[in-house]
Amino acid sequence: MSTITLGISSRERTSGRFLRAFEAKSQGTYISFESPALLFKVLSGKRWDLLKIMTGAGPLTIREAARRLNRDVKAVHGDVLALLKAGILHKTDKGLIVFPFDAVHVDFMLKAA
Repeated sequence: MSTITLGISSRERTSGRFLRAFEAKSQGTYISFESPALLFKVLSGKRWDLLKIMTGAGPLTIREAARRLNRDVKAVHGDVLALLKAGILHKTDKGLIVFPFDAVHVDFMLKAA
């Protein structure tokens, strides 16, 4: 099963992960956000729904994703663009969208100030 980890990470922690990967130590697939606010801005409720229907579904057209979500194509298109920009969704050579993972792990901790 291929899993992507979405999380909150400082530049230092991200750099450390990069250096370990450079030494051929597997780090898994990560997408890091600078703050919880940015993570939740990129991954709104509707975008989580989009990821849910795309997980394990293979390549889809935006129209098919919108049909499965029972949402407007134009609105789904906007969500797809945001997730493509964040590197969460990918586009195939044929122009289809794909979420190439079987699972999503979200990793962050909320501590007292």
